[in-house]
Amino acid sequence: MNTTAEGYKLIKKIKDAKFEVENLHQYNLLLQVGVRDLQIAVIDSSNNKVMLLEDYVIANTKTYRELKDLLSHLFEDHHVLMAGFWKTVRVSVKNNKFSLVPSSLFVKEASEDYLRLNSKFDASSEEILYYKHIKSDAICVFAMNKLLVEWIKSLYPNAEVQFIHQSSALIEGAINFAKVNKKDSMYLYIDRFKLHIMTLRNGQLEYYNQFAIKQFNDYIRYIMLVMKGLNKSQKTSDVVMWGYIGKQSPHYNEFYRFIKNISFGDRPDYLRFGFVFDEVQEHHFFDLYSMHLCS
Repeated sequence: MNTTAEGYKLIKKIKDAKFEVENLHQYNLLLQVGVRDLQIAVIDSSNNKVMLLEDYVIANTKTYRELKDLLSHLFEDHHVLMAGFWKTVRVSVKNNKFSLVPSSLFVKEASEDYLRLNSKFDASSEEILYYKHIKSDAICVFAMNKLLVEWIKSLYPNAEVQFIHQSSALIEGAINFAKVNKKDSMYLYIDRFKLHIMTLRNGQLEYYNQFAIKQFNDYIRYIMLVMKGLNKSQKTSDVVMWGYIGKQSPHYNEFYRFIKNISFGDRPDYLRFGFVFDEVQEHHFFDLYSMHLCS
């Protein structure tokens, strides 16, 4: 599987020695699907232990049919992804087609209208889905390509399949982190192609948005823009960061030049990790882990 010949490349794999194919019926499968990457985690529901983690980069595709075909090859070559007897299957989509609606204002029949406020929607090729947040008074309305939705459902006809948006996992994760750490901070998630920014007030979601990143300076520009809009000080505001950035990297040093109270977030305490996961930095894969909270 560690090849680019098929249009994808496995760049990280951690497997607990106690992973047993015979126990898939008690494992929860987490899939996070983007147009250029895929993350996989397997959680043992009996003890909330992470049994498997994989991270793939995917070749650029021109259509969702090409992406679906590429993912099909990846799944067919995988040792467990085609198995149909998982306890649950949870799928997170990474895209910019979403809208957060206060639950008191949500009307299911108006889902398309909510979505069109923030993004273009093609009813012929996209399906509207929604997720009720557990820890905040929000419902995330989002779109996902119909081909991908139907293909994933067809793989797991005997399992409970749930679809969420990446933003929901990040929001649930940040609120849980704030509850444990007793801080209303600004939270950043550095993705491969995007910056996600969240802020909380009194433990509840105040702000969330995602920004496309083309060059490193875009990170600082968007952070400063949001801080200014929310009347936050770059000198005194507490900022917590997760994502694809090294603790000793030049990029982190650049963040620190502009934001003095910046720190890395921890690995979540609601999951257990064997010693084999020590090679994964604790602030990596926060969005993937946080999917576990979105039941």
